[in-house]
Amino acid sequence: MQLIKQFFSWWNGQTWSTRFYTWRKGNYVGQDEMGNRYYKAKSAVPDSIPERRWVIYNGYAEASKVPAGWHGWLHHRVDVAPSEENYVAREWQKPHHENLTGTSGAYHPPGSIAVGGKPQARPSTYQAWKPE
Repeated sequence: MQLIKQFFSWWNGQTWSTRFYTWRKGNYVGQDEMGNRYYKAKSAVPDSIPERRWVIYNGYAEASKVPAGWHGWLHHRVDVAPSEENYVAREWQKPHHENLTGTSGAYHPPGSIAVGGKPQARPSTYQAWKPE
C-alpha cells in the first residue's frame, strides 16, 4: 500500500521524484526525535544560491512536526545542524507538540458550537461602536 501512496500522494511520505533526488544528490544530515530524516545537497551555483535542505517526514507530512532546532537549519538560520552540534533548547522553548487542528484535541474556546456550547451573553457594559 505504501508503494501506491507514493505514486499518487505527497502527504504520505516522499514521492518517487523526491526519493530519486534524495538517492542521487542527497547527503544524510541527521534524524530528529520524531523519526524525520534531514538531507542536504550542494548547490549548482554555489556563489549565489545556498545548499538545498529538505526533510523526509516519518509518516504523514505535517510541517508542524519539525522541531525548532531543525526548523532553523532547514531555513538557513543556522549553518550547523542540531545533529552535528550539542543542541540544547532554550529555557523559554516549550516541548514540541504537533498541530491538533481538525482533531478531537483541537482548542475550542468557551461557548464554541463545535463542542456543543451555547454562545455567551455579552456583558451589560458592552456598547457597540457607531460611526459618526
